[in-house]
Amino acid sequence: MAMSSSAFRVSLSFECRSDSVIISGALPRPDPPRFPHNLRSVTVNRPFGMSSLILRFPPNFVRQLSNKARRNCSNIGVAQIVAASWSNNLPPSPAAAAVDAAAVSAPIAAGEDVLVVVNNNNNEELDSSVQFEDVENVDKFSFLSGDGSVAIHAGERLGRGIVTDAITTPVVNTSAYFFKKTADLIDFKEKRSISFEYGRYGNPTTEVLENKISQLEGAESTLLLASGMCASTVMMLALVPAGGHIVTTTDCYRKTRIFIETFLPKMGITASVIDPADIAGLEYALDNHKVSLFFTESPTNPFLRCVDIELVSKLCHAKGAVVCIDGTFATPLNQKALALGADIILHSATKFLGGHNDVLAGCVSGTTEIISQVRNVHHVLGGTLNPNAAYLIIRGMKTLKLRVQQQNSTAQRMAELLEAHPKVKHVYYPGLKSHPEHEIAKKQMTGFGGVVSFEVDGDLATTIKFVDSLKIPYIAPSFGGCESIVDQPAIMSYWDLSQAERAKYGILENLVRFSFGVEDYEDLEADVLQALEAI
Repeated sequence: MAMSSSAFRVSLSFECRSDSVIISGALPRPDPPRFPHNLRSVTVNRPFGMSSLILRFPPNFVRQLSNKARRNCSNIGVAQIVAASWSNNLPPSPAAAAVDAAAVSAPIAAGEDVLVVVNNNNNEELDSSVQFEDVENVDKFSFLSGDGSVAIHAGERLGRGIVTDAITTPVVNTSAYFFKKTADLIDFKEKRSISFEYGRYGNPTTEVLENKISQLEGAESTLLLASGMCASTVMMLALVPAGGHIVTTTDCYRKTRIFIETFLPKMGITASVIDPADIAGLEYALDNHKVSLFFTESPTNPFLRCVDIELVSKLCHAKGAVVCIDGTFATPLNQKALALGADIILHSATKFLGGHNDVLAGCVSGTTEIISQVRNVHHVLGGTLNPNAAYLIIRGMKTLKLRVQQQNSTAQRMAELLEAHPKVKHVYYPGLKSHPEHEIAKKQMTGFGGVVSFEVDGDLATTIKFVDSLKIPYIAPSFGGCESIVDQPAIMSYWDLSQAERAKYGILENLVRFSFGVEDYEDLEADVLQALEAI
């Protein structure tokens, strides 16, 4: 196919350079790409019977190509061909077409949209087989075989929509996004183009993180929110109708239980609470209620119980219920809940994903259809993740595999050591044969996580002495960071309840939750042993 260009109308940022071409936005994901859907073409008659194809590039087109791609003339030619195929299927609205017609004859202004006029001087028919998919929808991560590599590069090296040659993803601190002219705004409103529009609806830095998590989880779409608790509550509000019914488990994060038991009933939403292993209880709830959602952690907090995700998903789907698994304790490296049949995987990204005890965030991943429902409610409620926080998690995830491998190993060895120690009554860890769901955990997990819960042989005061004798871990809430953290749930999370009320949830005064960081195992072992000797 021979083509020559008789006219170019370009922004001042275009230069010719012979660098290799990199087209951003290549990470396959369900949400529409940022730039192709608002390209429009107009055919005009020219002297001597020649016809020209005028390709009107959207305002964000230049910004959304990488710097190298923008400055490469050969890439402009590729963009012309690709844009032509897009425009064949995207007729403009009357209002936008009117503005386009005016733009064709109007003088170019600095910073205006890119318009390229391509002549087909040889009267050859443009190759209609050249499609967007030919350029973009290639699996550009096929060379990444491991989750560790995906955690580093997904959403960034080949899939980043931000214009930069920087290795690290920039932080885009903005509260709103502008449209260069009304026609662009109309295109956006009539869904021919995509824009973040307002900071509450999205951010380029945050989108990089969403793409990274989607790739790691095998999800179509991911939504980032301000915290893990925000992700849980918005998800439930979006997916459970007024008067609906939820099934959840006895062992769970306390604030989640409070929301289910205290807030949801105000909307007529009821709940069945079952033991994580109570399949008969789940079947009874499904048979006797119109269940909208099954929601649980796996492993759970703080006893690290495990749900048979594959079986639960099969039972729930047969009754039309959505399954959401909070996989915060597992991480995407140790467990792939979506591959096991769950509809949604939820994380408190504050924990292992961020991994440095310095940021709050939450996320939900799943199909585009389901996540879009959550996203719509999120846009109303406004629990938006700050782009600076998104950057911290992007940075943290680059070491995710290294951290999780170390934490898995340390926790497994410490669980075995604690179980054999005479001053420890009981240990809760899915990697131990004594754990009630050890076989389930082996079937659906590749590692058992970095948190171990155990009961010291003693009362509240004895347990306090053990915790206070530890030298390495911080006494703090949360888990999953580089630094080890220890706490007594009876004090940290349930101190406002009486001893009898705590016992209803299995929270005894001698219970300890230990989140192992990435310190050397030998140092942690010595510290735990000396603290046990102190009681």
